[in-house]
Amino acid sequence: MSKRILFFALFLWLATAVSPLFAGQAETDTTYTFRFVPQKDMFYVPWHGNGMELTRLLEYIERNRKEILDGKLPIHVDGYCHSLDSKRENLRIAAIRSKRVKSELIVRGGIKEESFITQNHATEGDFVIVRLTIPVLEASAAETDAQRKTEEERLADERAEQERKAAEERRKTEEARHAAEKAEADKLAGEQTAKQAEPQEDTAGIPSESQHSIHHHLALRANLLRWATLTPDLGIEWRIHPSWGILVNGSWTSWSWNGKDRRYALWEVMPEARYYIGKEKHAYLGAMFKAGAFNYKFSSTGKQGNLIGGGITGGYLLRLNDALSLDFSIALGYLNADYEKYELIDGVRVRCSGDTKNWWGPINAGVTLVWKLF
Repeated sequence: MSKRILFFALFLWLATAVSPLFAGQAETDTTYTFRFVPQKDMFYVPWHGNGMELTRLLEYIERNRKEILDGKLPIHVDGYCHSLDSKRENLRIAAIRSKRVKSELIVRGGIKEESFITQNHATEGDFVIVRLTIPVLEASAAETDAQRKTEEERLADERAEQERKAAEERRKTEEARHAAEKAEADKLAGEQTAKQAEPQEDTAGIPSESQHSIHHHLALRANLLRWATLTPDLGIEWRIHPSWGILVNGSWTSWSWNGKDRRYALWEVMPEARYYIGKEKHAYLGAMFKAGAFNYKFSSTGKQGNLIGGGITGGYLLRLNDALSLDFSIALGYLNADYEKYELIDGVRVRCSGDTKNWWGPINAGVTLVWKLF
């Protein structure tokens, strides 16, 4: 009898000693973290350890499939996003991330949508946490809480490191911007000092480019010499640069007298490009093109035809005030006139002959009033 009592006591002691060992083998690792690229919603399984976490979770689901499908072991899915500008956008991305993780578990683990309890958050970070709450011993629950706390601390450390790197990048960017601003300010200060050191010319009473802006203005032109010959002439100039201008002048007239037996008619178009010389931009050189038609009859025989040519222009611009200037110009070059001679018989032009003339020399002159519009 004493042996039996001794054997029974030994059995109880062994059962008491071994039971904590089996209790320690209970599932306590019930939290799984899947990481996402900031501002993205795609679930990259091979990225940042997601594959290992998914394998562990699928193994656990395989061991507890019946309890999960019966609703005794719900799967908690928490989606997080904080890398976007608004709470609404963060919650939307967090919800998509949760759905992508659940889709993987449904397809690979063979469970249903009803097995999940889903919550989404616009805080913490860019990840999805899957938790399974199972009844375990107090020691296991404490270990799970400790593991969750460790995971949260690790995530907090990662966020702090990301914020530190972002702050460092902002600091470097700000330093570079300040250095660029300082270099630009030093450059401007040096230019200003050099400009002040230059000798200043006495320009009292003389209109100059420093007193009258010549940058990118538009001006109306009228050749007074043409107007003096009863040939209206108007033009326009666009100063595209302080040293460069583009001009177009046009003339037109049509006169007849003595019962239309005498006639003076003309039209011409003269585009021109100019380069203004010197600091004051008074003198200039340019190139012009000339085309037109004419009809002259000052005697019994008239001439009617076309002309075309071009040449080099030069001149001087005399400023009168802020808006008005006088432009003295002359052009040397080539003109070709192709015309026919005619007589007027009973009011009808009768062709007599034709001819062509080539001319080298002065092809245009002007004393032009220039009015700067703006």
